[in-house]
Amino acid sequence: MPTYPITNRGLSFLLLSIALLALGGCSSDGGQRDTGVEGWTRGEVVAGSDTFPVPAEIQPNVDFWRHVYGIWGRGDVAIHDDQYMDVIYEVVKLPSPIKEGYTDSQRALVRSRTDAYKGQLRLLEERVRTGQSLDSGDKALLAKFERSGAGRSAIYGSADRVRSQRGLRERFHRGVEISGRYDTAFREIMRSYGVPEDLAYLPHVESSFQTNARSGVGAAGVWQFMPATGRMYMNVDGTVDERLDPIIAADGAARYLSQAHRRLGSWPLAITSYNHGQGGMANAKAQHGNDIGAIVKNYRGQYFGFASRNFYAEFIAAREVTRNADRYFPEGVRPEEPWPHERLVLQYAMPVDHLAGHYGVSPYRLADLNMHWRDRARDGRAYLPPGSTVWLPAGTKRRVASHPPPVSNTMVARAEPKASPVARQATAKVERPVAKPTTKSAASAKPVAKAPAKQIAKASTAQASKKSTTAVRYHVVKPQETLYRVAVQNGITVAELRKLNKMRPDDNKIRPGQKLKVSI
Repeated sequence: MPTYPITNRGLSFLLLSIALLALGGCSSDGGQRDTGVEGWTRGEVVAGSDTFPVPAEIQPNVDFWRHVYGIWGRGDVAIHDDQYMDVIYEVVKLPSPIKEGYTDSQRALVRSRTDAYKGQLRLLEERVRTGQSLDSGDKALLAKFERSGAGRSAIYGSADRVRSQRGLRERFHRGVEISGRYDTAFREIMRSYGVPEDLAYLPHVESSFQTNARSGVGAAGVWQFMPATGRMYMNVDGTVDERLDPIIAADGAARYLSQAHRRLGSWPLAITSYNHGQGGMANAKAQHGNDIGAIVKNYRGQYFGFASRNFYAEFIAAREVTRNADRYFPEGVRPEEPWPHERLVLQYAMPVDHLAGHYGVSPYRLADLNMHWRDRARDGRAYLPPGSTVWLPAGTKRRVASHPPPVSNTMVARAEPKASPVARQATAKVERPVAKPTTKSAASAKPVAKAPAKQIAKASTAQASKKSTTAVRYHVVKPQETLYRVAVQNGITVAELRKLNKMRPDDNKIRPGQKLKVSI
């Protein structure tokens, strides 16, 4: 047998290998599971559909995320290959206490196990390259690649692909419960734009339906819109940030995904573009067509890293776990009640106290319902802009049917120091009060004699008739508008809009130039 000199690099590999063996022998007191990878049920196939196909190349990815969402809890950490997702080295069991974040000792444990595998893989790679004999540990690691279909050659560079992933089962379970609050509204929005209803599952991937979710790069809300993209589909400024309103943001997400599908011609690509961008996915399509399996396996575009490669697989896994929640969460799921609050679309700019006073609702109660209001709007330093959504407590519009009137000049003068430039411009056009008499003769003028009762009744009837005639309002449909969008813009529901225009309950078809009745 040939002998090889032990270099400094080789010595470090040997020391790391010894460390690995030492760690492997203390599974009872270190809290980790042994390398049998308990909790990993390899080989289960998640079925796809014509709309959401699951090619063989991404089945391991889908199965991995199925485990992350529905099987592995926050006390489990999978150490795995970040390219060949069914190569799982170990599922580490964290010692107590198990909380949202790692404790220092838990973080050190995960780091030590990860580093140990990196060291053994580097040593294995060198032994394979130089033709050295392999021990039982080496053979066990090599077998993981052979069973995965990656092949023996995948051992090269594997040390640089070691990654850890903590289980999200508890967080996902809570997200399934929260989603009950929004699922009906999300699906209605998706239908209104002619996109698949199941896109309503996407927030499970983005945020687990955490309404205050914010990423380190600036994405916000359950749909995780970036500021620049958010401004294309909703109001994002110093007064309101509609990315933080799940239902308004769902409308923006549906429009984005509809546009992405028109451009890319594939739902897997459109969904992946939600993470990687339409331009990036257009480049991937130019190289590999619409085959999401080929793209995930072979595309090496700039920024098409781990998150983008796995985004569609995560969506499929989230869809699988949510649709089969009873199987994954036998302890039970208690969905929250659907969003019960009423939507108002403001016709005029106004401060929150004016709005609250009109409806007899506390400003603090309104602020709780309207997560998209920034501090300047909440405390009255800025006016809520016209056209923006306001959520009111259920039953408010039945109790007070009228829309809040424009802010009077007196109110404007009092609030002017706090008002934003947009609000000041919007209130400049409000009706001015009638001027008081300026002369003594005018002030002392006798009142006009009252008309007979019959004349008053006749005039009142005519005025009421005129008012009822002018109360009917219409909306002329613009290109790209949907039934849902028309309803929202006019402060009514889709069902009310259909009823006013004698449409069937399942009819969503409207055309540019069509005149729709929108008064109720």
